[in-house]
Amino acid sequence: MSGKDVGYIRVSTVSQNTERQLYGVELDRVFEDKCSGRNAERPALKECLSYLRDGDILHCHSIDRLCRNLRDLLELVQGLLARGVSVVFHKENMRFVAGKTDQFQELQLSIIGAVATFEVALLHERQREGIALARQKNRYKNCGRKKALSDSQIDAIKQRIANGERKTALAREYGVSLQTVYTHCR
Repeated sequence: MSGKDVGYIRVSTVSQNTERQLYGVELDRVFEDKCSGRNAERPALKECLSYLRDGDILHCHSIDRLCRNLRDLLELVQGLLARGVSVVFHKENMRFVAGKTDQFQELQLSIIGAVATFEVALLHERQREGIALARQKNRYKNCGRKKALSDSQIDAIKQRIANGERKTALAREYGVSLQTVYTHCR
């Protein structure tokens, strides 16, 4: 009995399209993640790794779709090979066959993985530099979670607490948790 051809596809955000990855490759099963490749803690990747059996072939569009750092890449590929699972990276045209040692391809994998890790580090460094520069010019807008209470609401709540009103009633009135009232109005 021959193994299955299994695909793993990943994009970083829900809005990105996965159609170009592994297009035209005949696969028995596909696992798809829409999240960062920062680490190997991804739901579909975990499911994929559990699904793979001896004789199967894991197909990935490119190395960076499977891993974004060298340590995770080497650990995953070596672990799969040890389990009898072959790995194919289509963009890089690299094939790692279980039970077959190819020192040159292992060198290539290490080099490409190291370059990918370096590239991610450079990207984060440029991002930090850009944010710092934008902050200096007062142009940086943090796109984080919106504040639950405005400054004027906090001032009003503080005044009402000072006048003896109960924090639980104020939290209910303003539609926030009691913890939010405590955090802002100590």
